[in-house]
Amino acid sequence: MVFFLGEVYFYTWCRVQCTQVGYEINRAADHRQQLQGTQSSLKIELERLKSPQRIARYAREKLGLEMPNRAQIIIMP
Repeated sequence: MVFFLGEVYFYTWCRVQCTQVGYEINRAADHRQQLQGTQSSLKIELERLKSPQRIARYAREKLGLEMPNRAQIIIMP
């Protein structure tokens, strides 16, 4: 009888552990999916910030820079 109860207890413990590990795997998968979404949006933001048009506009408007005219260009021999 003791052996049978021990076997039932061990089986129950194994099932509980399997269920808990399954829940942890699901939580990790959800977290991974969330992180992938964040990474995707950050990549898009990085590309937007690296855009040559945005950098040129920022240089003109915020820094007061403009393209040099022909008189300002010196060609080195």
